[in-house]
Amino acid sequence: MSDLLVTGGAVLTADAADTYIPDGAVAIEGGRIFAVGTAGELGARYRAAPTLDARGCLVLPGMVNAHAHSAMTLFRGRADDVDLQVFLERLVAAESAVLTAEVVRVAVRLALAESIRAGVTTAMDMYWFPEAGLAAAAEAGFRLVTGPTFMDVPGPPDGLDFAARLRLAPALLGRSTTRCVTPHSAYTLAPEQLLAVAELAREHDALLHIHAAENAVEVANVRARYGRRPVELLHDLGLLRPGTLLAHAVCLTGEEIALIAASGAGVAHCPVSNLKLASGVAPLPELLAAGVPVGLGTDGAVSANALDLFGPIRAAATLHRVTPGAAPDPTLIGARASVRMATVDGARAIGIGALTGSIEVGKAADLVVLDLNRPHLTPRHDPWSMLAYAAGPADVRDTVIDGRIVMRDRRLLTIDEGAAIEELNALAATLPNPSGRPNRDPEMNDTTPTRASEVAP
Repeated sequence: MSDLLVTGGAVLTADAADTYIPDGAVAIEGGRIFAVGTAGELGARYRAAPTLDARGCLVLPGMVNAHAHSAMTLFRGRADDVDLQVFLERLVAAESAVLTAEVVRVAVRLALAESIRAGVTTAMDMYWFPEAGLAAAAEAGFRLVTGPTFMDVPGPPDGLDFAARLRLAPALLGRSTTRCVTPHSAYTLAPEQLLAVAELAREHDALLHIHAAENAVEVANVRARYGRRPVELLHDLGLLRPGTLLAHAVCLTGEEIALIAASGAGVAHCPVSNLKLASGVAPLPELLAAGVPVGLGTDGAVSANALDLFGPIRAAATLHRVTPGAAPDPTLIGARASVRMATVDGARAIGIGALTGSIEVGKAADLVVLDLNRPHLTPRHDPWSMLAYAAGPADVRDTVIDGRIVMRDRRLLTIDEGAAIEELNALAATLPNPSGRPNRDPEMNDTTPTRASEVAP
């Protein structure tokens, strides 16, 4: 007996052989994938199983968002058309003023609704009040990989200093199904603090997720303060290791790429956020050539404004073909590699490749059913190309996480979407204007572009 049989659709497994079954089926039992095969074969074996009819659809692995700040949905549109340093100045001030555990819960709930609608089933998250994010994820049936967050800034939203946060971290790690610690960066934590967080991760066999080398200003600031670039500093402190995920990794030297590759650490590539903040273009071809596991991330809904991975897939597949100083190369990265970075390679990059990311027997039953009966998806010559260059979040019809249908026929089953929108809008209405300038429209936030030179140091 199977708990659920997803049948009749084309199945793109993203396994090591990139197996594609035109008329396929997936049997699910106990939240795990129990069998993968043709619709005829599995239909005969599991005649009495409840079914999810995927005829006319593509069944693919649930997507893995390798870097997110889910609760930033609250601030979407509040820091557009600025560089990273101005962005951080605005955001940190707003967070300190308004964030509570309940605010984070509400904001994460909306983020999960958006993510599930886009076929994202797992996200590596970094934010304040992670316990609230985990609670929202448990209610929604979503896999949120997160844990104690460390960022040594004045007036932190949780009111804790570094030592207090370190003392409380083990209790939170004990509540997480996938243990993870999330130190913010080498520019918001001192070396001795980074060492303490790294030791915490080792003691609890936890993943470690940190921003690194996001833009040239960050690199220059860290080098001026500590005499080493961010990746060099993390290497010298012992933070580069299997189970470490570096977010962004835009400004890297060849030597740093070699250090990352040798360490076994992964990278979360966030091309849409990096372009929007003018942070730069990460050396993705070089990272992949060196054997670094790379996943795709959205970053927060402030810096990228959307939490679906179709935008990052398309950007990753195309952005690196026209690199200044090099001959244009339309074969770089491409559709298949970028889709794999959003699924199986993304899971591997964040340290949970044995659990999810592909449709294989024994893995968690995280599946997406994509409606192919759409003008922009017709005809269907190549499923990889269709996913990378034509599909979008509105094409996702059904989402399954751990064998549980959390969206069916585009209707969310574990989140009251209307209430989530209403709650977040009510919170957003109380936010102060980020720039201090009068709004042109009292219903909208001021979005006048600001340069770093216009903000006092």
